[in-house]
Amino acid sequence: MNVIGAISDVVWGIPTLILIVGTGLYLTIRLGFLQFRTLFYGLKLAFSPSKQDKKSEGDISHFEALTTALAATIGTGNIAGVATAVVLGGPGAVFWMWLSALFGMATKYAEAILAVKYREKNSKGQFSGGPMYYIEKGLGLKWLAVLFALFGAIAAFGIGNMVQSNSVAGALTETFNVNATVTGLVLTVLAGLVILGGIRAIGRATAFIVPFMALFYVLAGIIIMILNWELVPGAVAYIFTDAFTGQAVAGGAIGAVIRWGVARGVFSNEAGLGSAPIAAAAARTDYPGRQALVSMTQVFIDTIVVCSITGIVIVMGDMYIGGPEGAALTSASFDLFLGGAGGVIVAIGIVFFAFSTILGWSYYGEKCFSYLFSDKAVPYYRAAFVAAIFVGAVAELDLVWGIADVMNGLMAIPNLIGLLGLTGVVVAETNKFLKVAREEKERDLARK
Repeated sequence: MNVIGAISDVVWGIPTLILIVGTGLYLTIRLGFLQFRTLFYGLKLAFSPSKQDKKSEGDISHFEALTTALAATIGTGNIAGVATAVVLGGPGAVFWMWLSALFGMATKYAEAILAVKYREKNSKGQFSGGPMYYIEKGLGLKWLAVLFALFGAIAAFGIGNMVQSNSVAGALTETFNVNATVTGLVLTVLAGLVILGGIRAIGRATAFIVPFMALFYVLAGIIIMILNWELVPGAVAYIFTDAFTGQAVAGGAIGAVIRWGVARGVFSNEAGLGSAPIAAAAARTDYPGRQALVSMTQVFIDTIVVCSITGIVIVMGDMYIGGPEGAALTSASFDLFLGGAGGVIVAIGIVFFAFSTILGWSYYGEKCFSYLFSDKAVPYYRAAFVAAIFVGAVAELDLVWGIADVMNGLMAIPNLIGLLGLTGVVVAETNKFLKVAREEKERDLARK
């Protein structure tokens, strides 16, 4: 654990975080602040696909691609990760989560546009894409693509599997006194039924689960804010002022506020890690830019909406100094305002968030594995992945947490190299699509 912890500190150190946020800032400038200009258009595309997209090649819809990516990112990080950021960095960490997310939207856009442009059809006629493909085909660096796929295939077992099932088992044991073995068996069976069906089954499942789970949790947070509206302005104001003072942090270290805010923001929305474009590559779309705008909205929904709910409620509750930590802090904060129902809501949120994360990451992991060993190896990976769900539910996972954290960080490095090296391609594809989008808008106006 000491060795893994030391490696994790290096992998997730200040240089990596600067690289991740710096890449987002660089892409934001090169793309002319695209994420701010086209956010509402991207949301419209996600929920009402164009006629062209329905006729285009792909395995799943825009919405299913978005919900698959959201399934993988809206997880325990939105509940436990935000709480950890506030405890270790102070309320101001929430501001830095927001800031990193705004730049991360440009990163997510670039990842998706490259994933669709360089995607391939596999032996079954299904699309495969992601960083390993655009690093190999776009940059010609096969060895770097192999490294990304290796890190991704391993990381999926940790942060996308055993860590999630362990969180579910813990939440159900603590809140409802459900035996961890029972939880493990049920999770394994349910996840296995979906995962063994491939991306189409995963897409259908996430399209149903993700909207329900997000609305359930967000509405609970909004109800808390409405019932305690007098606390909201002060909490939001404190988040902004503490972002530049760090007074709530032991020692008042502003560096800790920034580090934990950015780190947990990236951990939650995964912008720069290269995972989400694997799902984007499977979408039915006529232009890479169209799906990229949809993928971009994932960061907004994950961090600006869901994480904000957690962060603001925790600051309103004012129990983050010397009190519970992680998911327990979020649960205690919801309990404070909603009574015993608060803890139940958080526990149910963890169950759905973690289960959906397992589904999303199963697809990421198998695509990385098939890149390394061919499509014929996928059934073996799926079987091992499903079996690991049960292990995660009943085992102690401190070491798995550490290894998964390292693998996630290592995924980012090859991916960011790919994004920076192919920025010119991203800009060219963006200009091509925006021209088409303007022409479509003009035609629609002419019809009206």
